Amino acid sequence: MAAVQGGWTTDVAIVGGGLGGVSAALSALRLGRRVVLVEELGWLGGQLTAQGVPPDEYPWIESLHASQSYAHLRHRIRAYYRRHLPLTAEAARAWLLNPGQGNVSTLCHEPWVAARVIDELLAPWEASGTLMLLRRHRVVQADLQSDRVRALRLRSTESGHEGLLEAAIFIDATETGHLLPLAGAEHVFGAEAQSATQEPHALPQADPWDQQAVTWCFAMEYHPGENHVIDKPEGYDRFRTLQLPCWPNAQYSWTLSDFVTHQPRTRPLFAGPTDQSGLYDLWHARRIAWRGHFRPGAYASDITLANWPQMDYWEKPLIGVAPEEEQQALREARLFSLGFFYWMQTEAPRHDGGQGYAGLRLRGDVLGSADGMAQQVYWREGRRIQAEFTVLEQHIGVAARAGHGSAETFHDSVGIGAYRIDLHPSTRGRNTVDIDAYPFQIPLGALLPQRLDNLLPACKNIGTTRITNGAFREHATEWSIGEAAGSLAAFALNHGAPARAVRSSPRLLADFQHQLRQQGVLLEWPRYGALTPLMRTGYQNAAAAPALAKAA
Repeated sequence: MAAVQGGWTTDVAIVGGGLGGVSAALSALRLGRRVVLVEELGWLGGQLTAQGVPPDEYPWIESLHASQSYAHLRHRIRAYYRRHLPLTAEAARAWLLNPGQGNVSTLCHEPWVAARVIDELLAPWEASGTLMLLRRHRVVQADLQSDRVRALRLRSTESGHEGLLEAAIFIDATETGHLLPLAGAEHVFGAEAQSATQEPHALPQADPWDQQAVTWCFAMEYHPGENHVIDKPEGYDRFRTLQLPCWPNAQYSWTLSDFVTHQPRTRPLFAGPTDQSGLYDLWHARRIAWRGHFRPGAYASDITLANWPQMDYWEKPLIGVAPEEEQQALREARLFSLGFFYWMQTEAPRHDGGQGYAGLRLRGDVLGSADGMAQQVYWREGRRIQAEFTVLEQHIGVAARAGHGSAETFHDSVGIGAYRIDLHPSTRGRNTVDIDAYPFQIPLGALLPQRLDNLLPACKNIGTTRITNGAFREHATEWSIGEAAGSLAAFALNHGAPARAVRSSPRLLADFQHQLRQQGVLLEWPRYGALTPLMRTGYQNAAAAPALAKAA
């Protein structure tokens, strides 16, 4: 690492410290390259930490990992609990320790733990001087030279000081593809037209302002008989009656539109007694700490993470708008979630016939915040590069691939992923799109911009459509995308070749894929009968995951 007057110079510059950015950094570092990792927040980990979202993962995650590095991350999270937290003897011995016993994953855990584990993973590289972390910095300008990014101007969000970051290769791992317009990269956002993609679920006409809702998550605990009611949030009287045109009633309700059928579906906070290990209420869906796993007195209450459709903010788009419009929409999204919390405290129908759970209390400390809310909104989509190859619904959707029996096979695979095509309500008021998908491969062509030579994407900004982004945005796949991007950057530098040349050369591509396999990256799915399409029935409940994993 070299510091120059007024800035820094390195081999690989990564902007964005989410899961894709962290994975890209670790990959490039392991392959001998120097890295500068830039993040706007103090925490690394993105959707897993600062956004507060427990991992949504495929049912075979415990026995079939996309890569050894992702398996190592999950192992280190469990090991942190065993080393540092007062688990019961039974919980400490559990092979599949699920700290929260949440239903969306076999590893629902507190975000602060993952943030510390990620710091631990990066610490040896910081100590060696090959990694520099620039937290609380934001890119404000890109210096371009022909079809290359020469440098980025960074600004500290604390001091306001600016510096120039020079690198051979730049990686955009931001949550919204923030770097793409600054670098002049051809990109899209919002919805594509069916005439352009031929996707069955695409819109008749392209609409950049048709974007998925964002959600501002929060963590909470429950103390029956106590009163922790917050002040009524600004805008609450309007928010409490806000209703999507396609929903059966207001969002502040236990009854919502079913993700798949769009029929009314009721899912209360508690299905029964609050100590019940229910499968279908909201409390247990993303519970991140279960008292039963810890010694008596260690946790005064279970802790759950709220990330539910009732909190989806869809009134205004956030991608591609003016900065002041984005900030206003983010402010409203935060107030909308806070209003839902206040509604639960004061007006929500109770499981025992009463009204309001006054004993609910925000737990911002597990999210690294002082106000009870996540540090950052949960972004489901952002800008996407116009890539050498774009993944379409026809490549992974079950109905769109009628008669094939599996996802498309890509000769240039650099990893695997699996998730349903899952789109939340849109800023045009359209309902969910939630359809079956096959486990899929990640093609290298989707990581290559059409023109720029030294800019790579590393998360939701790869060459997908708005439809297929709904399957590529979850935790494990984002990690795999970042791992491929970081590995590609290092491989290209180590071989003195442009990144796009790796795909166009059969020899280089074979060498790169061999290197990925040596790193423990799976490039194709095993041909096991248990690897069925990701159907909504059963898959939505991770309690079934161990049995499925065993079958795989």
